[in-house]
Amino acid sequence: MENKTEENKTDKQSSENQNADDKKPAGNQAAGDNKPADNKDAADDNKDKPEKKAKRKTMLIIAALVFVLLGVSYAIYWFVYAQFEQSTDDAYVAGNMVELMPQMNSNVVALYADDTQLVNMGQPLVLLDGAQTKIALAKAEAQLGQTVRQVKQLYDVVKELRSTIVQRQADLDNARSDLARRKSLIGEHAVSAEEVQHAQTTLAQTQSALNTAKYQLQAAESMVANTTLTTHPSVLTAEAVLKDAYLAVQRLMIRAPVSGFIAKRSVQIGQRVSSSTPLMVIVPLNQIWVDANFKENQLGNIRIGQPVIVTSDMYGSDVKFHGKVVGLDAGTGSVFSLLPAQNATGNWIKIVQRLPVRILLDPRDIAKYPLRLGLSLAVTVDTHERRGMAVASSQPVNPIYTTAIFTNNDQAVDALIARILKQNG
Repeated sequence: MENKTEENKTDKQSSENQNADDKKPAGNQAAGDNKPADNKDAADDNKDKPEKKAKRKTMLIIAALVFVLLGVSYAIYWFVYAQFEQSTDDAYVAGNMVELMPQMNSNVVALYADDTQLVNMGQPLVLLDGAQTKIALAKAEAQLGQTVRQVKQLYDVVKELRSTIVQRQADLDNARSDLARRKSLIGEHAVSAEEVQHAQTTLAQTQSALNTAKYQLQAAESMVANTTLTTHPSVLTAEAVLKDAYLAVQRLMIRAPVSGFIAKRSVQIGQRVSSSTPLMVIVPLNQIWVDANFKENQLGNIRIGQPVIVTSDMYGSDVKFHGKVVGLDAGTGSVFSLLPAQNATGNWIKIVQRLPVRILLDPRDIAKYPLRLGLSLAVTVDTHERRGMAVASSQPVNPIYTTAIFTNNDQAVDALIARILKQNG
């Protein structure tokens, strides 16, 4: 039994050795087969290394040349263009905002325009109730007529007093003659002394009456001296009152002082308004400009008259507005703010200040591409030309903006006054 067991172990070990021997040649054969392939790949890698290094070197040289060219190009651009340009995107459209207010107290009875609508100079916008104003005009007309009649009476009094003086002078002459005659007859006892006394009294009374008439004439003439019926102060005062009442009637209709677009209409029908009540705003979009807020370190070469290129977010960078610098503000925005900075108190932190630069745009560009107040802009100033002034040195001679709606046409009221003078003069 033991011999049989040992034989089985010997057979098992022989089988394992046989299997090991069978596997070993196969492994050696596979290793022998892979060795030529590895040698070939290594040879190919050694062959590609110089080509890759050359290619990498070429790419690095090209990249370096590109960066050098970019640097040279930027340097050329800087010396030719960029150093003469100052840009900012802190710029906004600004313009006139004509606030409309009434010139009298009354109630609104009609509106003729609303927000976003275009109005022309002189166009009716708001109508006020004119009942009391028209009554005042009627009173002024009556007062002028009464004044004309009263002044005419003054001239009549002067004429009457002049006639009275002539009569009093005649009476005085008669009294003198009568007294002289009686005195000549008293020696002949033709008249009594009492009659002579009466003649002397009559003469004194007549002289006194003449003097009184002269004083009255002097007083009456002082009321009309160096005047006529139409130039008398009382008549002129009454005419002024009439013109004021007539003007008040004309002011019932509030008209547009400029041409532009209506904005911020706050007035309502029936509202009681006074001379300080804002009704609406008129924005003339043909009277706009640009306020560009440049940093203080950008202002050294900015001069009045330099050309400007402006682009807006509204139309994009393809649409360019042309303009010029017309002035630099007298102070930074912080100086004119509601609460200016107090740099002398507490801890101080330096903040770069900005100064508004006003730029006037070409009207043709504005007409083609209308802008609105407050729109954001990007501004570039060309500072090649630096011979201009940094501060304005000339003063405007003619008005910058004008309106003709307050130039009242007096022909109608003058015709009314002439009619009243004719009827009562």
